[in-house]
Amino acid sequence: MLFSSMEFIFAFLPVVMGINLILPGKAKNYWLLACSLLFYAWGEPSFVFVMIGSIVLNYVMALLIAGCREKKRRKKVLLTIDIICNLGLLFVFKYLNFVTRTLRSWFPRLAPLIPATSILLPIGISFFTFQALSYVIDVYRGTPAQRNPAYLGLYISLFPQLIAGPIVRYGTIAEQIEHRKITLDSFSEGIIVFLRGFNKKILLANVLAEVADKAFGTSDISVGMAWLGALCYMLQIYFDFGGYSDMAIGLGKMLGFQFEKNFDYPYISRTVTEFWRRWHISLGSWFRDYAYFPLGGSRVKSKMLLVRNLFVVWLLTGIWHGAEWTFILWGMLYGVLIVAEKLSGIPKRMAEPGNRGWKIIYRVFTLLVVLLGWVLFRAESIAQAGVYLRTMFGLNGAGMTDNLLTVSLWNYRTVLLAGVLCSTPLFAWLKGRLADRSEGMAAGTEAVSWILQLALFLVSVGALLMGAHNPFIYFNF
Repeated sequence: MLFSSMEFIFAFLPVVMGINLILPGKAKNYWLLACSLLFYAWGEPSFVFVMIGSIVLNYVMALLIAGCREKKRRKKVLLTIDIICNLGLLFVFKYLNFVTRTLRSWFPRLAPLIPATSILLPIGISFFTFQALSYVIDVYRGTPAQRNPAYLGLYISLFPQLIAGPIVRYGTIAEQIEHRKITLDSFSEGIIVFLRGFNKKILLANVLAEVADKAFGTSDISVGMAWLGALCYMLQIYFDFGGYSDMAIGLGKMLGFQFEKNFDYPYISRTVTEFWRRWHISLGSWFRDYAYFPLGGSRVKSKMLLVRNLFVVWLLTGIWHGAEWTFILWGMLYGVLIVAEKLSGIPKRMAEPGNRGWKIIYRVFTLLVVLLGWVLFRAESIAQAGVYLRTMFGLNGAGMTDNLLTVSLWNYRTVLLAGVLCSTPLFAWLKGRLADRSEGMAAGTEAVSWILQLALFLVSVGALLMGAHNPFIYFNF
């Protein structure tokens, strides 16, 4: 079930919120667990058993690890078993098809011996598997294990962040699961955050997707159209995933949970390293704490070990995003760039005063690298990415402009301008400046924000009723 669907907005959500508000104390947890499992089972009921299996596995293993106390060797063995089971589950459902397809392609003579698998991907499996893993690893490190299986089940399956994150740490909401309060302020704040994310998804991401799909789905396009398509996809994926993260955070607030921010205007980054501190923050911090730091992080004896650690993290980041060579190459591309920045000290130099011209040039370079990286991310194969990139740089003999470019620029000019502006903190800055002038101005800007988001919400609902294009990129992860 999509957050941006009519059944969620006008059926599921009102019932869940209404009953949650009137239920006493801890009964809310059992209600939300039931609703979350129903939410997950909505599209493909059989996948809910994968979810339940993950909950049971990690509940039992965490208790066993917690019960070992000083028996470090046994704890380590149990943790290893849990990691293997979780990653094995993820491998079977997400990567086995890719592995068998690749092996059959590489070794055609052995193809009859290698099964051609076609296992369906449970939505959000990468997100809830990483949450479960972080919980058990934290228990291994000393966090008290959750004794109530329903409470752990709620943590792993909580529907607001289940299918698209943010990846929530157990320690962040452990106290909130057992003791949380829903206030009028938090509930109203949750509504406005949800509306903001919903409108980003419907009015920006979905509309920009139309241009991106035309560009990437047409073999004969001009240089200008190739750049426009890449730009639209760059904005689409931000408002698609960022919008969903906003909706998840808003829903969490309405239920009494406080989830951490997942995006922080990544396209204003000065360096590639900074971009990944602003993009999908919960995933970056997960790999930092559970992969990079255990490998030694940057506090290692040699630069070779530092390079190894960074490449391992970025290889895993690429693999996490999808079972295709494009994602692996995309991850390694960022690995190369971040290693180069780390060894050259560019992020530190960009934070120092002076050299304004150099900083502007490198900021443009960063944005260009991110844009070209999204082409690789969007392409169905490395070959298609190569063709598209050659078109962008005029190496395929394509003309500079064509009719599709002219029509697209004219028809989508308003959305393109809005997308560019909304990808910067411009409006937040203006709102803050006005609010700082007086309490009356602050109240006025808040009222305008509510009116604007409600009006845009009505437009969004109208678009859905008219059958608007409504894809969701991160459903694949």
